[in-house]
Amino acid sequence: MNLSKRISLLGLAAAATIGAWADGKPYVSKVWSPDLGNGQYINPVIDADYSDPDVVRVGDDFYMTASSFCDIPGLPILHSKDLVNWTLIGHAITEMPEYAQSAKDPSHGNAVWAPAIRYHNGEFYIYYGDPDLGIFMTKTKNPAGPWEPLVHVYKAKGVIDPCPIWDEDGRAYIGHGYAGSRAGVKSILGMIEMTPDGKQAIGQDKVIYDGHLENETIEGAKLYKRDGWYYIFSPAGGVATGWQEVLRSKNIWGPYETRNVMEQGSTDINGPHQGGWVDTPDGKEYWFLHFQDKGPYGRVVHLQPMEWRQDGWPVIGVDPDGDGRGEPVRKYRKPNVGKTYAAVNPAESDEFDTIELGKQWQWKGNPNALWYYTDANASTLRLFSQHNEGAKTLYDASNLLLQKFPAQNFTATAKVKFFPRKKNGKIMAGERAGLIVTGYDFAALSLVSREDGVYLTEADCVKASKGADETEVASVKIDTEKEIYLRVQIRMVGPKKPMQKSDYKTEATFYYSLDGKKFTKFGRPFNVREGHWIGAKLGLFCTRDWVSNDSGWLDIDWFRITK
Repeated sequence: MNLSKRISLLGLAAAATIGAWADGKPYVSKVWSPDLGNGQYINPVIDADYSDPDVVRVGDDFYMTASSFCDIPGLPILHSKDLVNWTLIGHAITEMPEYAQSAKDPSHGNAVWAPAIRYHNGEFYIYYGDPDLGIFMTKTKNPAGPWEPLVHVYKAKGVIDPCPIWDEDGRAYIGHGYAGSRAGVKSILGMIEMTPDGKQAIGQDKVIYDGHLENETIEGAKLYKRDGWYYIFSPAGGVATGWQEVLRSKNIWGPYETRNVMEQGSTDINGPHQGGWVDTPDGKEYWFLHFQDKGPYGRVVHLQPMEWRQDGWPVIGVDPDGDGRGEPVRKYRKPNVGKTYAAVNPAESDEFDTIELGKQWQWKGNPNALWYYTDANASTLRLFSQHNEGAKTLYDASNLLLQKFPAQNFTATAKVKFFPRKKNGKIMAGERAGLIVTGYDFAALSLVSREDGVYLTEADCVKASKGADETEVASVKIDTEKEIYLRVQIRMVGPKKPMQKSDYKTEATFYYSLDGKKFTKFGRPFNVREGHWIGAKLGLFCTRDWVSNDSGWLDIDWFRITK
């Protein structure tokens, strides 16, 4: 047992609770941390793909969730004390029940679309829309979990981006958008009443706003009530190119008047929209969390100052010309929450010291107990090879263990040892394990068992999402009895000042080492693409192309993110 990598039972409990502490210290990323240490922060506050963020404050604590689509665990729960420094403390969905699945895994781009998180009567509620099945809800008293089983609140096709609101008279409502791909119409917002317990829609769904003429592609409705007004914060104009719209009415059913309260303007932050607003514990400051679509890097999280003006309209960001349309900030003073908190970030590296996977890891669907073993005694993660029936390439495999890109430029290294299955003392051909970068296309640095031994290979697949074939780029025979270090370097290769989503061009270059010191470039650079509604991801895998009563495996000693 590697004692230097072990943590105490007390540390285990703490890690399970806060999710981003290592050896009793807060986890600070080596590649992106927004806290500048001088009372200021720099955007994005999370340079990772936490798409469609929503936020709520309860006392002195802020909690955020985001879309997770088909990745499991789903509905991430993040915690902060100051809106700048965030930790990933858990997920609201640990396994997707059959009644909440419209297609088999991996169902790229489906399932858990934009959620909303709210606190009501001592409980946290999350609502999300599935474009094929309707609106689901889960709730808990402890945001770190466990969360209650999903409740199917409203069965409908094309209804997305739900947000609940409980009114003073005890009645409850869900505002939402419509997915044109399923509903056959978009750019409109709807409202439906629900039971006060939040578990079932009642009455008839009704369109409350038509944005076709002024706010095309309006969606992502977030509902609030302030000073007798109902407000709906909704992004419009498209994910990567749009703006933040706010609607208001004295009647929850409308009619609503609208105003653009934030747009890109002269900044390099494209499409600044889709998020939620909160106040500080003293109620004196207002802040807005939203995303920016950076293509292969996904939809990263920004924090903007917000003010309510005397006319009852908010302005998000800064408004240098006074026209009521804010622009996002890149650098700004931190929120005044009454205290100063240490820098901390969502965990990225994993030493595999505990009996649980790090919270940053997700599978491409419901995990199977036979996919992996967390060996805390040996301080390793073991991935058993799996036969993915019907999967043409790794794009179609569910047992990919992946995490989000944590920054624009970083290096990921894994120390591994491959144990292909043997029969009669001879290695069986057809098993494969290693490091993968994947989106619509993918590339992998793999250890592959063949008739004459084990080879290190680099292969890529362009248009994998369209069913294209994989191409092997490089191959070299290696000694399977030794550990090997697999590495991928991610670099932004677009313009130095990207202004739009298309400017975020990303390249992955693979390396390997036999001693952990000297690394050799291997294969060819790979142009990284985003996935279906998500940024590209990277991680580990272990597969085989045959069915048998046993398997080989890959042992991972550690996985580390560095500059």
